[in-house]
Amino acid sequence: MIIDTHTHIQFPAYDSDRSEVLRRACEKNIKIICVGTTLSNSLQAIELSRENFGDILATVGFHPSHLNLDWHFDKNELKKPEREILNIAEMEKLACAKEVVAIGEVGLDYYRLTNPEKEKKLQKEAMYRIMGVAQKLNKPLMIHCRPSKNSQDAYEDLLEMFKGFLPEADSPSMESFNGKIILHFFVGNLEIAKKFLNIGACFTFGGVITFSRDYDEVIKYIPSENIFLETDAPYVAPKLYRGKRNEPSYIIETAQKLAEIKNTSLENLLEIQEISFKRVFANSF
Repeated sequence: MIIDTHTHIQFPAYDSDRSEVLRRACEKNIKIICVGTTLSNSLQAIELSRENFGDILATVGFHPSHLNLDWHFDKNELKKPEREILNIAEMEKLACAKEVVAIGEVGLDYYRLTNPEKEKKLQKEAMYRIMGVAQKLNKPLMIHCRPSKNSQDAYEDLLEMFKGFLPEADSPSMESFNGKIILHFFVGNLEIAKKFLNIGACFTFGGVITFSRDYDEVIKYIPSENIFLETDAPYVAPKLYRGKRNEPSYIIETAQKLAEIKNTSLENLLEIQEISFKRVFANSF
């Protein structure tokens, strides 16, 4: 069994052949966590999980880029250029579903900001409230964290947030976040990785590791028990399929590369993954 811990097969990018994509994954014994980026497509992820329970689990999330003043419409993600507003009460309601194993993807994205001061504040305020939902429901956070160019700023800010300082009166009351943390598509340096390991974080890596050596040092350092595989489909297909729409069945190439970097067998890597999955996530396959 291989687990794709972060994919978006509910997106419009799969509307024409979703059943075929799922069939190819099922034939290779690949299990899927379908990750929400808005509340509406989080609901779609839950419905997809209900239709395919045992093969698909879901998350409820709200991507931080949807909070930016200059909102970007991604036709792979949304059918129409209609901006959604974050509703914390609705997020919590959706996240109570038994199919939901995590809150995400949520976090901080500083890569494309038009008004950095205001947009960082908006993202942090939302993230504090989302952390409160995760803490209340005892579900892990699946985090999107993308720093500005040539910086580690978003990761540093995120670390400070987990220490529990509360700049806003309506932020959840907690001394520190004591839930589980999964850093999706980790792009931080070794120093940042060490800091997150100190608070028990896990990390996901996808197809980019098959064609870039930029991640090798960090991957070698992080214990295998703290690493999960992902596709982030439809984005960032592995080397063999580079330039094409990504899908869960392509994760095998990434798994093989991760095993190579970790200097272990694919079988051993997947055994560790399965054990770690049961330890970190609310439900298991």
